[in-house]
Amino acid sequence: MIISAPTDYRQAAKRRLPPFLFHYADGGSYAERTLRRNVEDLADIGLRQRVLKDMSSLSLETELFGEKLSMPVALAPVGLTGMYAKRGEVQAARAATKKGIPFTLSTVSVCPIAEVAGAVERPIWFQLYVLKDRGFMKHVLERAKEAGVKTLVFTVDMPVPGARYRDAHSGMSGKHGPMRRVLQAAMHPLWAWDVGLNGRPHDLGNVSDYRGQPTELEDYIAWLGDNFDPAISWKDLEWIREFWDGPMIIKGILDPEDARDAVRFGADGIVVSNHGGRQLDGVPSTARALPAIADAVKGDLKILADSGVRNGLDVVRMIAMGADTALIGRAFIYALATSGESGVSHLLELFEKEMRVAMTLTGARSIADLTQDSLVSEAW
Repeated sequence: MIISAPTDYRQAAKRRLPPFLFHYADGGSYAERTLRRNVEDLADIGLRQRVLKDMSSLSLETELFGEKLSMPVALAPVGLTGMYAKRGEVQAARAATKKGIPFTLSTVSVCPIAEVAGAVERPIWFQLYVLKDRGFMKHVLERAKEAGVKTLVFTVDMPVPGARYRDAHSGMSGKHGPMRRVLQAAMHPLWAWDVGLNGRPHDLGNVSDYRGQPTELEDYIAWLGDNFDPAISWKDLEWIREFWDGPMIIKGILDPEDARDAVRFGADGIVVSNHGGRQLDGVPSTARALPAIADAVKGDLKILADSGVRNGLDVVRMIAMGADTALIGRAFIYALATSGESGVSHLLELFEKEMRVAMTLTGARSIADLTQDSLVSEAW
């Protein structure tokens, strides 16, 4: 299959991956309406074309939390990334580092923090959930500090797991799940060789390090269900704010009042996000939520945004609507599953090329020039 656009990687990944893994990454919650709206609403944001602006000195570079970024993009935390390519977190982190952008390691990664951080020169970001087991949280934060992590991404929109019906249908969970996964792996020999045989161990590296024993895929869903904490509130984050002396980003903000609460809490940044449509179906898309949040807190902290970003044009749209940086999740997972590190590197090159075209034709010479003036008021 010829890959000429970022979206081509989705079909390529679907062919290569066992269904339980493809649908785990690709799916959302309930009827997946928010999942679809994330993509559709963002794509409907019109760009304002301007010409004859002398764009010879265009630059995508920006700065975030004291880091220089080659473009306003970061790789989002995605659980089980190491199941999509051999030691997938390491490969994705290498691609991000070579491109000069951040990679965010998930709490529920296959590769542990030390392995990923030790494989790259640029400090990685680390994502953490609020969990019932506060001992685990303290343990993993200490490991992150030891590994040189400076930026913490705190996900707060998952006090309970969303109802992800695709997982039961695909074999990721549900009756006869283990048997179905083995049969699917046998039908996808390229994945079985790369990841199934050569990508071991297939456990949650950070959790296993804490428990002192493997936490394998069979234990994944049960462990998450037992440890998510519906009782969390802002006060539960206070000890972490005191413990963590680097930038702290609150991920999962969709309402201006919650954004203002994040400012009062002392967060350094927020991620405007609906968890990629994987939690509460029916909430607004990020494209609809972002402008009001930017109006409420722009300048008080850094605003990042994810959910629905599939190409470089989407990044430009997010920035113009008020984000400082966009995070990509599914897009890089599809590329990783298809071609590993080289796939992610190629995807990021495609993003950069698309951004350069979009900025050239909107008259934006720098990221700071991307504002609401770069957009048209109505969808085409």
